[in-house]
Amino acid sequence: MLCRVKPRVLVVDDEIGVRRALERGLSAEGMEVVTAADGPTALRVALTGAFDVVLLDIMLPGLSGYRVLQRMRAEGVRTPVLMVSAKDGEVDQADGLDLGADGYLVKPFSFVVLVAQVRALLRRGGGARRKLTLGELVIDRALREVTWGGEGVALSPREYAVLDVLASRAGSVVTKDELLRAVWGDEQAATRNAVEVYVGYLRRKLDAMGAGEVVRTVRGHGYIASTPDLDSALSQSTSRVRR
Repeated sequence: MLCRVKPRVLVVDDEIGVRRALERGLSAEGMEVVTAADGPTALRVALTGAFDVVLLDIMLPGLSGYRVLQRMRAEGVRTPVLMVSAKDGEVDQADGLDLGADGYLVKPFSFVVLVAQVRALLRRGGGARRKLTLGELVIDRALREVTWGGEGVALSPREYAVLDVLASRAGSVVTKDELLRAVWGDEQAATRNAVEVYVGYLRRKLDAMGAGEVVRTVRGHGYIASTPDLDSALSQSTSRVRR
């Protein structure tokens, strides 16, 4: 049996207190949370398609939540978006919904109501993560096809499964045990060594296409799928949270 994957939520808000509170609360509800503090960072991270829901504030530095949402939809990212804002006018809410938002919650809000709305979007958005994008690497999950710069990458079913797990958690470290459970499930013969072997196969094939740096080893922890732009965006967001 394959392990149950935690829902992945991107929280976008320029208020550090809001980000911290939502990260703690949603994590306690069994969700994996990634945060962003400004519009450009949110857009770079959201365009990976590696999230099940985005909680998106409207008033953001650099790029408004409206523009982030507009760009996401223009790029074909169908991730459900719940807009969260102090702007409570009917026009504000209508604008967000017209741009492709799936819901609108006015601050201050009840955390219980927010969680209920997030869970409702998770139930409705089952097919949203059909494509995962990391730079020039695109994973079409419906067709189970991988391309780099528009050129097909031939992967075995197991190699594809390893890449799919890593890319679905783009920017986050995935441990060997997590990969083992997600890809091999309860197969008794599988070991951590099998993970290392198949990650090696995968990296050699990606390297042959010029995409060798997409999947990296984080020594002592596991593996990560990312790009320099995504690394930069997430590190900036993390540094803001820590300050």
